[in-house]
Amino acid sequence: MVTAADLNKLMQSQDIFLVDVHTPEQQHIKGTDLFIPYDEIEKYQDKLPKDKNTAIYLYCKSGRMANAAARSLNELGYTDLTNLEDGVNAWQKAGFAFQ
Repeated sequence: MVTAADLNKLMQSQDIFLVDVHTPEQQHIKGTDLFIPYDEIEKYQDKLPKDKNTAIYLYCKSGRMANAAARSLNELGYTDLTNLEDGVNAWQKAGFAFQ
């Protein structure tokens, strides 16, 4: 888990792979690389990093869908998965940017 403030700082200092997994599709955090429905991860494997050790940051509206997506990604062999704590709700409350 990462807080909205920590994720925002991280995004300012490095290029991260950020994925929105909320369904239905919602307003995306600025800098989002990909939208994949949390329950269709397997269908979008070709869009994910080839290196399964790449850090992937996931978010949804509140965190539940991101947790489910992380489980699916882990089953596919991805090892470095981080969820935005309290999702877009926390991001919006902190006043950070959307696309």
